[in-house]
Amino acid sequence: MFLSDKWKDYRIVDASGGEKLEYWGKYLLRRPDPIAVWDDKHDIQKWNRVDAWYHRSTKGGGSWQVFNKQIPDEWQICYRELVFNVRPTGFKHTGLFPEQAVNWDWISGLITEARRPIKVLNLFAYTGGATVSALAAGAEVCHVDASKGIVTWAKKNVESSGLADRRVRYIVDDVVKFVKREIRRGNKYDGIIMDPPSYGRGPSGELWKIEDALFPLVKDCTELLSDAPLFMLINSYTTGLSATVLKNVLSVTTIKKFGGIMEADEIGIPIESGMVLPCGISARWSKI
Repeated sequence: MFLSDKWKDYRIVDASGGEKLEYWGKYLLRRPDPIAVWDDKHDIQKWNRVDAWYHRSTKGGGSWQVFNKQIPDEWQICYRELVFNVRPTGFKHTGLFPEQAVNWDWISGLITEARRPIKVLNLFAYTGGATVSALAAGAEVCHVDASKGIVTWAKKNVESSGLADRRVRYIVDDVVKFVKREIRRGNKYDGIIMDPPSYGRGPSGELWKIEDALFPLVKDCTELLSDAPLFMLINSYTTGLSATVLKNVLSVTTIKKFGGIMEADEIGIPIESGMVLPCGISARWSKI
């Protein structure tokens, strides 16, 4: 398992009964997590003394119940030198997936060790955790997401991390269409990151279904890799899609074309109660 265990501003106190209890900085949040199928709460007092609790609705979606009236609408947490703006959203999320820190470290390590200019393409880039990490390591980044609001949030994270002067392009676009245009333009990247959703629609209603669209996208992305490619990273939170599936996709696309090395596994975060909470899967390819 790829384990994100270097956090200081974030920690999972407990997970049980389809929920998790987390500190985001100094604020304790209680959120749904369907992976926590076991029922074994360790600190009942903390479960009942949270700053905010997200309740699912039987009609879909849900809402936050706020107990601490001093909790701000938005606050910052840090990972190493990176600074992220987080806030409780209407979809239970906070704008950051802390388990991805283990991949941020992997990306930044490769970029730093390359000792040459590196261009990175971040697809389905969300609020820019990987973008911020790559920029901090010295790379030039193209950040692509279909949501204008999310791209604005990513830009704020870059600025909060003191990286506004770095070379970064923010693109609001359908990822598949953007990739095909980049191929036609002849643009190349040394590293590619993607975090595709299970299902979604682009800005103009473009349909995305990961089972049908992932392989063609990865195949197209191999055409965007430079003559001296550094890495490709695929993340997924899709239930039923295994790490082996991602490994197979990379095997018949990137490995077949460039060689290199590859690894694929679950990603997770330690729970203070002693277990590890699985948080999706990742497949990593690197030329070295």
